[in-house]
Amino acid sequence: MLKVGDIAPEFCLSDQDGKDLCLKDLKGKWIVLYFYPKDNTPGCTAEALSFTEHKDEIGGLNAEIVGISADSVESHKKFIEKRNLKIKLLSDPQRKVIALYDAKGVLGTTRSTFLIDPDGKIAKIWPKVSVNGHADDVKNSILNLKVK
Repeated sequence: MLKVGDIAPEFCLSDQDGKDLCLKDLKGKWIVLYFYPKDNTPGCTAEALSFTEHKDEIGGLNAEIVGISADSVESHKKFIEKRNLKIKLLSDPQRKVIALYDAKGVLGTTRSTFLIDPDGKIAKIWPKVSVNGHADDVKNSILNLKVK
Protein backbone atom coordinates (compact mmCIF):
# COMPACT_ATOMS: atom_id res chain seq x y z
CA MET A 1 0.00 0.00 0.00
CA LEU A 2 1.46 3.34 -1.06
CA LYS A 3 1.60 6.13 1.50
CA VAL A 4 2.54 9.81 1.70
CA GLY A 5 6.32 10.18 1.55
CA ASP A 6 6.87 7.11 -0.66
CA ILE A 7 8.64 7.52 -3.98
CA ALA A 8 5.96 7.32 -6.67
CA PRO A 9 6.33 4.11 -8.69
CA GLU A 10 7.78 4.72 -12.16
CA PHE A 11 5.74 3.83 -15.24
CA CYS A 12 5.45 4.49 -18.96
CA LEU A 13 2.08 4.36 -20.75
CA SER A 14 0.66 5.56 -24.07
CA ASP A 15 -1.37 8.76 -24.15
CA GLN A 16 -4.41 9.56 -26.29
CA ASP A 17 -2.12 10.18 -29.28
CA GLY A 18 -0.23 6.90 -28.87
CA LYS A 19 2.88 8.67 -27.52
CA ASP A 20 4.61 7.18 -24.50
CA LEU A 21 4.62 9.28 -21.36
CA CYS A 22 6.78 8.22 -18.44
CA LEU A 23 6.52 9.53 -14.91
CA LYS A 24 10.20 10.50 -15.02
CA ASP A 25 9.40 12.84 -17.96
CA LEU A 26 7.44 15.02 -15.53
CA LYS A 27 10.08 15.22 -12.80
CA GLY A 28 10.42 18.75 -11.43
CA LYS A 29 6.66 19.35 -11.63
CA TRP A 30 3.78 18.58 -9.34
CA ILE A 31 1.80 15.71 -10.85
CA VAL A 32 -1.90 15.19 -10.33
CA LEU A 33 -2.18 11.49 -11.17
CA TYR A 34 -5.78 10.45 -11.16
CA PHE A 35 -7.29 7.03 -11.81
CA TYR A 36 -10.81 6.61 -13.08
CA PRO A 37 -13.04 3.70 -14.16
CA LYS A 38 -14.21 4.43 -17.72
CA ASP A 39 -14.28 7.02 -20.49
CA ASN A 40 -17.61 8.71 -21.25
CA THR A 41 -19.42 7.62 -18.10
CA PRO A 42 -21.18 10.33 -16.05
CA GLY A 43 -18.81 10.48 -13.05
CA CYS A 44 -15.66 10.12 -15.13
CA THR A 45 -16.84 12.76 -17.59
CA ALA A 46 -17.64 15.18 -14.75
CA GLU A 47 -14.19 14.58 -13.22
CA ALA A 48 -12.35 15.06 -16.53
CA LEU A 49 -14.35 18.22 -17.31
CA SER A 50 -13.59 19.61 -13.85
CA PHE A 51 -9.86 18.95 -14.24
CA THR A 52 -10.01 20.55 -17.72
CA GLU A 53 -11.77 23.60 -16.24
CA HIS A 54 -9.05 23.94 -13.58
CA LYS A 55 -6.13 23.04 -15.88
CA ASP A 56 -4.79 26.59 -16.25
CA GLU A 57 -4.94 27.31 -12.51
CA ILE A 58 -3.31 23.98 -11.64
CA GLY A 59 -0.80 24.35 -14.47
CA GLY A 60 0.09 27.79 -13.10
CA LEU A 61 1.29 25.98 -9.97
CA ASN A 62 3.85 24.01 -12.04
CA ALA A 63 1.55 20.99 -12.06
CA GLU A 64 0.54 18.51 -14.75
CA ILE A 65 -2.78 16.63 -14.71
CA VAL A 66 -2.66 13.04 -15.94
CA GLY A 67 -5.59 10.61 -15.95
CA ILE A 68 -5.25 6.83 -16.21
CA SER A 69 -7.83 4.18 -16.98
CA ALA A 70 -7.85 0.76 -18.62
CA ASP A 71 -9.55 2.19 -21.72
CA SER A 72 -7.70 2.05 -25.05
CA VAL A 73 -5.73 4.86 -26.65
CA GLU A 74 -8.52 5.14 -29.25
CA SER A 75 -11.19 5.41 -26.54
CA HIS A 76 -9.21 8.18 -24.82
CA LYS A 77 -8.81 10.06 -28.10
CA LYS A 78 -12.57 9.92 -28.77
CA PHE A 79 -13.36 10.92 -25.16
CA ILE A 80 -11.04 13.95 -25.40
CA GLU A 81 -12.45 15.03 -28.77
CA LYS A 82 -16.10 14.52 -27.76
CA ARG A 83 -15.74 16.43 -24.47
CA ASN A 84 -13.06 18.94 -25.58
CA LEU A 85 -10.78 17.85 -22.73
CA LYS A 86 -7.44 19.59 -22.23
CA ILE A 87 -5.72 16.97 -20.08
CA LYS A 88 -3.57 13.94 -20.83
CA LEU A 89 -5.15 10.51 -20.55
CA LEU A 90 -3.02 7.38 -20.41
CA SER A 91 -4.08 3.89 -21.38
CA ASP A 92 -3.37 0.98 -19.01
CA PRO A 93 -5.24 -1.96 -20.60
CA GLN A 94 -3.33 -4.57 -18.58
CA ARG A 95 -4.07 -2.55 -15.39
CA LYS A 96 -0.43 -2.85 -14.30
CA VAL A 97 -0.06 0.80 -13.24
CA ILE A 98 -3.57 0.76 -11.80
CA ALA A 99 -2.49 -2.16 -9.58
CA LEU A 100 0.87 -0.53 -8.79
CA TYR A 101 -0.96 2.50 -7.38
CA ASP A 102 -3.53 0.42 -5.46
CA ALA A 103 -6.34 1.74 -7.66
CA LYS A 104 -7.64 -1.71 -8.57
CA GLY A 105 -11.06 -2.40 -7.12
CA VAL A 106 -13.49 -5.29 -7.20
CA LEU A 107 -15.41 -3.77 -10.09
CA GLY A 108 -12.37 -2.40 -11.98
CA THR A 109 -10.55 0.84 -11.34
CA THR A 110 -11.18 2.78 -8.14
CA ARG A 111 -11.54 6.54 -8.56
CA SER A 112 -8.48 7.83 -6.72
CA THR A 113 -5.87 10.59 -7.01
CA PHE A 114 -2.20 10.85 -6.10
CA LEU A 115 -0.43 14.17 -5.79
CA ILE A 116 3.27 13.70 -6.55
CA ASP A 117 5.74 16.44 -5.62
CA PRO A 118 8.50 17.76 -7.92
CA ASP A 119 11.00 15.32 -6.32
CA GLY A 120 8.85 12.32 -7.22
CA LYS A 121 7.44 11.65 -3.75
CA ILE A 122 3.78 11.11 -3.00
CA ALA A 123 2.59 14.26 -1.24
CA LYS A 124 -1.11 13.43 -0.83
CA ILE A 125 -3.49 10.56 -1.61
CA TRP A 126 -7.23 10.64 -2.14
CA PRO A 127 -8.10 6.90 -2.01
CA LYS A 128 -11.81 7.30 -2.80
CA VAL A 129 -12.64 10.43 -4.73
CA SER A 130 -15.94 12.25 -4.72
CA VAL A 131 -16.00 14.20 -7.99
CA ASN A 132 -17.73 17.36 -6.74
CA GLY A 133 -15.10 19.87 -5.62
CA HIS A 134 -12.20 17.45 -6.12
CA ALA A 135 -10.24 19.59 -8.62
CA ASP A 136 -10.50 22.55 -6.22
CA ASP A 137 -9.32 20.36 -3.35
CA VAL A 138 -6.33 19.20 -5.42
CA LYS A 139 -5.45 22.79 -6.37
CA ASN A 140 -5.69 23.94 -2.74
CA SER A 141 -3.55 21.01 -1.61
CA ILE A 142 -0.81 22.01 -4.04
CA LEU A 143 -0.98 25.60 -2.81
CA ASN A 144 -0.78 24.50 0.83
CA LEU A 145 2.09 22.07 0.21
CA LYS A 146 4.07 24.64 -1.79
CA VAL A 147 3.91 27.03 1.16
CA LYS A 148 5.42 24.50 3.59
